[in-house]
Amino acid sequence: MPPRNPFAHPAPATGNSPEELRRYDLLLAGLDLLDQAIAVFDATPKLVTWNKAMVRLLDFPESLVRVGTPFEAFVRFNAERGEYGDGSLEKQVAERMASVRAFEPHYVERVRPNGKVLAIRGVPIPNLGFVSLWTDITEQRRYETLIQQQNALLEARVRERTAELLSAKTEIDQIAQALGRSEARLQMIIDSIPALIAYVDVNRNYQFANKGYAEWFGLTKESIVGRSIASVFGEEAYAGITDYLDTATRGERVSYEYARKADKGRTVYARSVVVPEFDSDQKVVGFFVLSIDITEQRASEAALVQAQKMEAVGQLTGGLAHDFNNLLTIIMGNLEAARERCDPALAADYLNPALHAAQRGAELIRRLLTFSRRQTLEPCAVEVGQLVHNMTQLLSRSLTETVSIQTHLPETPLYAMADPHQLESALLNLAINARDAMPGGGALTIRVHERHIPSSLAMLIELPVGDYVQIEVEDTGSGIAPELLPRVFEPFVTTKPFGRGSGLGLSMVYGFVRQSGGNIRVRSTVGKGSTVTFVLPRTDPPAPTADEIRPGTTDTATPRPPVLLVEDEAEVRKIIRMQLTELGYPVLETDNGAAAQEMVRQIPDIGLLISDTVMPGAIGGRELVQFAREIRPDLPVLLITGYASGNAIHDVQELDVPVLRKPFDRKVLERTLAQLLQDIDA
Repeated sequence: MPPRNPFAHPAPATGNSPEELRRYDLLLAGLDLLDQAIAVFDATPKLVTWNKAMVRLLDFPESLVRVGTPFEAFVRFNAERGEYGDGSLEKQVAERMASVRAFEPHYVERVRPNGKVLAIRGVPIPNLGFVSLWTDITEQRRYETLIQQQNALLEARVRERTAELLSAKTEIDQIAQALGRSEARLQMIIDSIPALIAYVDVNRNYQFANKGYAEWFGLTKESIVGRSIASVFGEEAYAGITDYLDTATRGERVSYEYARKADKGRTVYARSVVVPEFDSDQKVVGFFVLSIDITEQRASEAALVQAQKMEAVGQLTGGLAHDFNNLLTIIMGNLEAARERCDPALAADYLNPALHAAQRGAELIRRLLTFSRRQTLEPCAVEVGQLVHNMTQLLSRSLTETVSIQTHLPETPLYAMADPHQLESALLNLAINARDAMPGGGALTIRVHERHIPSSLAMLIELPVGDYVQIEVEDTGSGIAPELLPRVFEPFVTTKPFGRGSGLGLSMVYGFVRQSGGNIRVRSTVGKGSTVTFVLPRTDPPAPTADEIRPGTTDTATPRPPVLLVEDEAEVRKIIRMQLTELGYPVLETDNGAAAQEMVRQIPDIGLLISDTVMPGAIGGRELVQFAREIRPDLPVLLITGYASGNAIHDVQELDVPVLRKPFDRKVLERTLAQLLQDIDA
């Protein structure tokens, strides 16, 4: 008699139809094709049945893997060969046996000494025992190779099992009742496997599907049997896989991915392997189908590509900002100086427009930096509902009379950790976009409510698990074309006619939300409108603080201390020197950190140090500040920079030194220096 299948169950009783026997064999053979190791233990617990993957994946000796082996023997074997790490062997065995005897569902992951990572899932079978599933999650891609190898053994296994059943007629009467129980257990095991399994006949009609496969199509196991692939998939999705099925019909194993529309129009993706089954004449009689849901994987890949694209653009804008800020500092400084020295009429006609254009350029740079997540934010606890309520009047003035505003705000305060000014700017940008999408009028609705992000969703949307404040801005406008929707957050991409917008509105909102620790998405239907939804981290209400003491005004009659100005850009240094001189400060200047160190050491009359943050050579702003504090601990220091983030900012944050960002005008410089000197005196 040939050796019995290690996964074999008692043979069916006389009277069972050939179709029932064949179906039973198909279920067993299909289970042996899986990469997962499966073992069934009774309530003792002792081993009842298993598949070949258990021996292969867990490296158990054949002498141990037999019917009736206590579960404790497997645990002790693993403990003795170091599977559970260091520690008391008896304690390791006792802890695991206590967990098993609880008969509760469980899932753990374990790293084996050989480096493989196993996912271990236990599923109780009520009043009977439990099923253990082991999955090698370090080599998931190898399942295709395994199916190919197992397919070569499938026909031989079926013939072997058929011959075994014929030679075992004398045992049929004793095991008839056990057959029904075994089939039920097997069905429960297959339905517990986190994979989509089906069997289709040569006419492409379903003969079997596990619970996961049926639910993937929104059906039950009973309702899918007998239906054709075309009716289950739908016409569009079926057309995409017809060529693969034709190949499988010719006797070749095929692997492919497909997409289909699920409920509510959501697109889902799956990867399938189809393995043909042959009869004794090598004619294809059906197909085994093994599929996995890759929807989340596709979403993660798309999010990664988008994030890489946004990061590349962000790095570009962050690098350009420094040079533009230096140029704008020179332009604005010279324009201000020229305006004060020329005829007012000439200034009004020529200089004021140029100065306003330069200021708009500075604002454009700030918006680019916000998009690239490089603008420095000042987050605090913001009561979002109150902020939206207070902005309603401002928004109404920004919209036309044909656009109505509706708000749905929480009854209790919801606080988010965000920069309130940037949040107001984001809402204003979204409102203006909605207005432009509704030239004939419509409705703008703003909703604010709390939102919890669970672990099942956190990875997909790239956010930590936790509580958030969700804000929705909905309009009834023209909507966004489907081909443009994936690019709406890219800078300079706009649906507006040429000259009607820069394409930075949504980019700025995206940068602000991501930099604030949230995420954002846009849903839109052409002709029906758009909805922008974003979440910000929720926080506790701010603690009450004492009223801040308003700084006093600076006495202009007080003599100004000599200033050491360190700036490597000659034209920028000239403008700042001119502004300082007009404010009454005597100025010493240099273009490098090494010379500045020597001047601080040799000239005790220097009463204020103003230095650029990033300069050529080994001595930058950080090193100069550290040197000055060693030589002159009481010397006031102000750093200036054209960068908005990166090392230029992060490297000096710990120094607790005020940083003034370019471009700035004389009034801003005056206020900053007055506050700095006042803080020193205090």
